[in-house]
Amino acid sequence: MSRGEAEKRINKLKKVIEHHRYLYHVLDREVISQAALDSLKKELFDLEQKYPEFLSSDSPSLRVGGKPLAKFEKIKHPLPMLSFYDAFSEKDMEEWLERISKLLNKEEISKINYYCEPKLDGLAVELVYKDRVFKKGSTRGDGMVGEDVTQNLKTIEAIPLFFKVKEEVVKFLERKGKKKLAESIMKNGLKEVIARGEIIIAKEDFERINKEREKRGEKLFANPRNLAAGSVRQLDPKITLSRHLDSTCYELITDFGQNTHEEKHQILEALGFKTNNRYSKYCQNLKEVFKFHQKTEQLREKFPYEIDGITITVNDIKIFEKLGVVGKAPRGAIAYKFALKQATTVIEGIKIQIGRTGALTPVAILKPVKVGGVTISRATLHNQYEIERLGVKIGDTVVVGRAGDVIPDIIKVLPELRNGKERNFHFPEKCPSCQSKLLKSKDEAIWRCSNPKCFARQREQFHHFVAKSAFDIVGFGPKIINRLIDEGLVTDPADFFKLEEGDIVPLERFAEKSAKNLILAIQSKKRINLPKLIFALGIRNVGEETAQDLAKYFPSIEKIKDASFQDLQEIRDIGPQVARSIYDFFREKRNLALLIKLKRAGVEIIAERQKERKEKLRGKTFVLTGTLESLARKEVKEKIRDLGGDISGSVSRKTDYVIVGKEPGSKYEKAKELGVKTMGEEEFLKILQ
Repeated sequence: MSRGEAEKRINKLKKVIEHHRYLYHVLDREVISQAALDSLKKELFDLEQKYPEFLSSDSPSLRVGGKPLAKFEKIKHPLPMLSFYDAFSEKDMEEWLERISKLLNKEEISKINYYCEPKLDGLAVELVYKDRVFKKGSTRGDGMVGEDVTQNLKTIEAIPLFFKVKEEVVKFLERKGKKKLAESIMKNGLKEVIARGEIIIAKEDFERINKEREKRGEKLFANPRNLAAGSVRQLDPKITLSRHLDSTCYELITDFGQNTHEEKHQILEALGFKTNNRYSKYCQNLKEVFKFHQKTEQLREKFPYEIDGITITVNDIKIFEKLGVVGKAPRGAIAYKFALKQATTVIEGIKIQIGRTGALTPVAILKPVKVGGVTISRATLHNQYEIERLGVKIGDTVVVGRAGDVIPDIIKVLPELRNGKERNFHFPEKCPSCQSKLLKSKDEAIWRCSNPKCFARQREQFHHFVAKSAFDIVGFGPKIINRLIDEGLVTDPADFFKLEEGDIVPLERFAEKSAKNLILAIQSKKRINLPKLIFALGIRNVGEETAQDLAKYFPSIEKIKDASFQDLQEIRDIGPQVARSIYDFFREKRNLALLIKLKRAGVEIIAERQKERKEKLRGKTFVLTGTLESLARKEVKEKIRDLGGDISGSVSRKTDYVIVGKEPGSKYEKAKELGVKTMGEEEFLKILQ
């Protein structure tokens, strides 16, 4: 065989193997046996070994896995990889629809419909293709930055290493009646495609691997998701290959002119991705969503892989983008979970846990039981009224589950199994820690300790202060903190920064070296950004997201301290209750004293681009289309927001400017149609200057 003949044969083999991969993994059709397909792969491999100059990065033979990696590199996502909030009942779904409807006009509300699909229990990944070839694959990570697992993902047969030619994709969409989408792809081509999906493992493969590990005396995987996630994050791709992972795609980031979420799925299927389209459904209203949820739950056990609910997405992309994001989740989508995975056990006792804000939470101490592959020994009873509603007694046999397959929860008491030895639990009339009076506001069901100096409250506040999302002091665990409190070495969190090695060495089990390391760890955290400081203060109702919102609106802790109740209510996503918590916090002398002590101890707030902005774009709405050369999209959005402007994902008559980069999409045409002003990258940069 000549070199020319070898090249032709290799190219043909690649196409045939990819074709049968598509038939088997995407369309669930087997035209030739797996043995025959393996034979073709062997021929391809042998030819590439003989003619290595024809081995390309899109070759199916590369799925065997490359050399082990020393570490995973980091990859920044072009857009954040968000997660969904959960619903557990039809009432939750109706409340979700009511919430999002308040953000839309009547015409938009009338257009709301949904695209529903199974919610997979796997590892979320992002796939990037350049000129039809798979180039990069990454995990979700923190939502903004993930880990480069490209070599491992290449071992997964369901992930295409390259796309069909443009014309084949167009023909597929035309057969689906999507002529406009087909025309858009013909015009724009397939230069870059970014898709997202889930890495999963079939139930039978999960069981096979655990049986093999059991024979070898190795620790078993708790559930399929843990196995899938652990397999993708192996430094040796050959281990990933041996696990026989699968994949399905459900999100398309690249704009091909699609108008609905359903069209994204059709494009993904046309490109050759494995999707759950045959298990998914367009639903006109919530009534249809509920039927689909019920039907999918009935078929749950028949699915080849684990699912824990369905996801519901507002189908119209313009409406979806207008709804925006709250926290780390899009408002226009939600996960409707199945009934909890459940088990029965016995309540051996009930303890009261006191939080940093003084909230008293009853916690059931359970006889250890496995639920959904995880052993649980505690479950929250939420509050006094939940105990009364359930009719819980100590010694009761109860049904427990994991809310959203995660949080231990008591679902039901089984009174028919009582033996007469059960005891009623009496909610305390005073704080169990300091015996202070308990208080409860009209708008919540939680009792709180009225004493701000309550020892239990202070202990929890200390633990919160050093947590990862706050000052993030490594090695400063609860046991060490408790010893420091017990010995009287710290009276508030600011005292941490005044500790010396000599204070710690005398404590039991503390060597000189470990004491020195702890002091170094504490001193290294004296510089902190404003959002983390706000969160560390432990203000009631203020989590990480609200801390970020406050830091964006106010340039310093002094400005927050001096803000009026009305000022705080003007911040987006901060309502009266949260505003009141913040306002009251900065009116208490002990909290102001803590801020002064932190400053005197040398704690410095790292300056960030917060309110330095001149607000020159306040009230202006921008839309981006096309590729910008000097700035990434995320940077552009940050700069617009820093100057007080807003970002929208779609063009309307309310849009002020459309920033146009190279190869703009349909948004550019829409802007011209509506007469919205457009500007190039150069003009936009002048505005920034």
